[in-house]
Amino acid sequence: MSAAPLLPVDDAIARIGSAIVPLATEQVSVSDAGGRVLAEPLTARRTHPPFDGSAMDGYAVRQTDAVDVPARLTVVGESAAGGSFDGTLGAKEAVRIFTGAPLPAGADTIVIQEDTERDGDTVIVKEAPKPDQHIRRAGIDFTEGEQFFKAGRRLSASDVALAAAMNIPDLSVFKKPRVAFFATGDELVLPGETPGPNQIVSSNSPGLSALIKELGGIPVDLGIARDNEASIRACAERAAEADILVTVGGASVGDHDLVQPVLTSLGLSVDFWRIAMRPGKPLMFGDFNGTPFLGLPGNPVSALVCGHLFLQAAIAARQGAKAAHPALVPVTLATGLRENDKRQDYLRATLEIVNGAWTATPLNRQDSSMLSALSRSHCLLVRPPHAPAAESGDACPAVLLRAPDLSTD
Repeated sequence: MSAAPLLPVDDAIARIGSAIVPLATEQVSVSDAGGRVLAEPLTARRTHPPFDGSAMDGYAVRQTDAVDVPARLTVVGESAAGGSFDGTLGAKEAVRIFTGAPLPAGADTIVIQEDTERDGDTVIVKEAPKPDQHIRRAGIDFTEGEQFFKAGRRLSASDVALAAAMNIPDLSVFKKPRVAFFATGDELVLPGETPGPNQIVSSNSPGLSALIKELGGIPVDLGIARDNEASIRACAERAAEADILVTVGGASVGDHDLVQPVLTSLGLSVDFWRIAMRPGKPLMFGDFNGTPFLGLPGNPVSALVCGHLFLQAAIAARQGAKAAHPALVPVTLATGLRENDKRQDYLRATLEIVNGAWTATPLNRQDSSMLSALSRSHCLLVRPPHAPAAESGDACPAVLLRAPDLSTD
């Protein structure tokens, strides 16, 4: 019997998104809301700006009084931020005004101070202002009751500042998922330990922990499971309070790949297994007694690349956001690429700016065990299945991992 066809990457992400339900919500202070996922729209509690105000330091005047310049106007008061001029501006009058201060009644334009000359209680306007010049009208930013964003938006620093300006002290957000994980293999030792002659240092768990934090989750390291049923069972049982369970390694079909049969005996229901991608074909997704389960490949590069795609989708869905492929940005190839086969390729590449455009150079060696190559990479070049050969100068979509730091890269 032939093996089931490999699942396309986008189909796998869609199935992860449809299978996972969001966590409950909680209230957090606006100051602590950065990076959290919004559970309900933001509704402004006030209008901003709340009044017509000045965008510059200068003088508030009536535009008709300063058409013919130089114009001499009498300074009758001052309006500063946090205060105001409470009278009404009359003919041939001006009010000294500062950035952020309310516009006096009767004024309809601002003359910046560089275009004036002060002489005691008189200001000489040297450049005729335009109507409404340098005035911020009330409500140009937002108005009371206006709504922004939909549930599922990950809040940026700008979003948090906007919420604060709306006078919203607390926001409803989805809870951060607790992502429990364990690596598998008799060959693994913890960083800092002395490996035996046939052992290696476990890099997957620290790397996965860092990625989970980047993606907005809370990492819960369950340790290393050895290649036996009892050890795998013990790690899995410690994941009872997890919102997502992740294993690293042991998900293939070798004699020592015990994750799938052991977890299946404990209640795992597999949704799909094996993806049409490189690196990372032996990826597994399912439900472990009500907890979303993701089985990542053991090769460290494969584990992290799959984490950027599928763990990102799972954490997003658990927080009420859309499970989607990471954004693709167009880059220019510095070298040609050969025709692709039936699997979607994620090539590690560096970026530099050439003639104002991002130019990508794929690394010569793409081995899925080479963490140094992944660490040097700024992006993953995405080559769809059966993509034709590409030449230097062609455009190629890429997943951005980090922006180049020209001072250190």
